[in-house]
Amino acid sequence: MASEKFPLVYKGHPLRRKDNLIYYGSMAEKYIIMLQVVDSKKDDDLNVATRVSVQLQLTDPDLKSRDRVVKKSEKESLYAAMDVAAVWLDRALAGK
Repeated sequence: MASEKFPLVYKGHPLRRKDNLIYYGSMAEKYIIMLQVVDSKKDDDLNVATRVSVQLQLTDPDLKSRDRVVKKSEKESLYAAMDVAAVWLDRALAGK
C-alpha cells in the first residue's frame, strides 16, 4: 500500500479514525473492520478506551448495514481489539 494515501498503517492495512469509530482495512477489498470505542476513562489528560466493539463487515454498498456484519465481539482495551481485528481481517481476506 502506498504510505502517501494512508499515513497510518497497522500490519499492512490502513487505519482511519472518525470520532469514536476506527476503520481498519481498505474499502477496495471485500472486508473491513469497524472498531467503536463504547466506553473510555480519563487517565491524567488522556482518554483510554475501556470497552471497544469490533465488527468484521462486508464492504458491499448494496447491503443494509446490519446485513454487512459477519462477526462481532467486544474487548476491554483498544490493544486487545486491534489484536482480534488484525487476525479476523487477515483470515477473511485470505478466504479462511
